[in-house]
Amino acid sequence: MDTVPERRALADRLTASGVLRPDSPWRPAVEAVQRELFLNPGVFLPLDGGLWQPVTALGTPPREWARIAYRDESLATQLDGHLTADRAPGPVTGVPTSSSTAPTTVVGMLEQLDVGEGDSVLEIGTGTGYSGALMCHRLGEDNVTTVEVDPLVAARADAALEESGYSTWTVTGDGLLGHPARAPYDRVIATCAVRRIPHTWVRQTEPGGIILATVGSWPYGTGLAKVTVNDDGTAEGRIIGRSSFMHARDQALIPLAGDLSARAAYSDTERPARIAPVLLDEWMPAFLAQLAVPGAQLVRATAADGTLSLYLFDSERESFAAFTQDTAGWTVRQGGPIAVWDAVEETLAAWQGAGSPDIASIRLRITQQAHVYRIGDHPSLRWEHRLT
Repeated sequence: MDTVPERRALADRLTASGVLRPDSPWRPAVEAVQRELFLNPGVFLPLDGGLWQPVTALGTPPREWARIAYRDESLATQLDGHLTADRAPGPVTGVPTSSSTAPTTVVGMLEQLDVGEGDSVLEIGTGTGYSGALMCHRLGEDNVTTVEVDPLVAARADAALEESGYSTWTVTGDGLLGHPARAPYDRVIATCAVRRIPHTWVRQTEPGGIILATVGSWPYGTGLAKVTVNDDGTAEGRIIGRSSFMHARDQALIPLAGDLSARAAYSDTERPARIAPVLLDEWMPAFLAQLAVPGAQLVRATAADGTLSLYLFDSERESFAAFTQDTAGWTVRQGGPIAVWDAVEETLAAWQGAGSPDIASIRLRITQQAHVYRIGDHPSLRWEHRLT
């Protein structure tokens, strides 16, 4: 089926929404690259009850398949690190481990990359290969290097790129290490989230080059960092907005197993919480909490009677905060060598005192020894994460 009308309609929608700039050099790429080729052998569509409905290209009428392919939404292409739609007998449960990111997000990031003609780009996380194909169309296939950790995902992406006419440099490996064989690059773009930007990416980027990556470890408390590499091997920039991606495989949070109450059985202190922990359901507070306690994860638990319990666990430092709510408000118990909620609460109070600035107010500096985040010059809104 010819999908030229669908591709033009997608480009029109992206332009109307402001994702594509007027007369953007990325528009011809959006109109040329066939997204449906990068969804083979199929996708998983969400159903109620945590189920996924497998939908295959071969088993779906062409018109319906085109309609699915050109939705402006992310489409899961793999569950649990191995299951593809053609191998699922019917609705299944599972956790998405690879997807075709929504075109709005893909094209928006490419616009932010500020590439020039002839620039070389390193992409971390090939995924389906769709974003790599857009870059190949714009920059030429020899200027694009893309790294994917999952061999099966990489093989499918490479086949789709070849079918689309792009014989680019598709590498199977750990994207956190970059790809030094073809360095240095003018641009680095990550289509997975990372806890912090690896300094290996900085070393593999030309001075004046740009790195664009989603940073943070919580699923919905991450920010899109855009930094420029300096002559001295440091990098500086800011968080330019919210962003949500699957995490790099080695950095994905592993859900805590076992009895959570046992993990929080021995507390050292107990007091009323001055700030309600449910504030961490909001994007910016969640991002700030990760700056305050980088190793912590937020866990929710519901008892048989419907009572909600919240926890912050920093497993590496064997510390926790456990929250309970009654008519008087929230109470926090803390245990371990680090008072994790004290650190988060101090950060949130300082942020509120500064007028609750948006995530785009956060500046970032990267050196070989540390990552430093700050909001303005407020001493309580500066966080240094040492790497050594």
